Amino acid sequence: MTMMVWVGVVLIGGAGSVLRVVVDGAIASQTPRGFPYGTLVVNLSGSVLLGLITGLSLSHDAALLAGTAAVGSYTTFSTWMFESQRLAEDRQTRDLAANVVVSLVAGVAAAALGRLVGSQL
Repeated sequence: MTMMVWVGVVLIGGAGSVLRVVVDGAIASQTPRGFPYGTLVVNLSGSVLLGLITGLSLSHDAALLAGTAAVGSYTTFSTWMFESQRLAEDRQTRDLAANVVVSLVAGVAAAALGRLVGSQL
């Protein structure tokens, strides 16, 4: 990997993480408290993007920059797990089940949709 690719990973990764905070905050400010809608939207949109990138069959460096740096820093598995744990601790079993099931099922469907679209481009 070249130094320019590393610089790209740092810069694009930083931008992806800032975008995640912005999108999460914008969604959270418009939805009821309690359920992690912001994280759900971020992770589902990231799934579509990663599927799209996969479908495009990019070069190794381009896939690293787009998939790992951009989408990897934008999406968040750890926050999803933390928020699921919080729902469990608060005994919000319906919200917990919805968060886990919707995230997994819709995430896989979103990635498949993105890959289908990407393969057609």
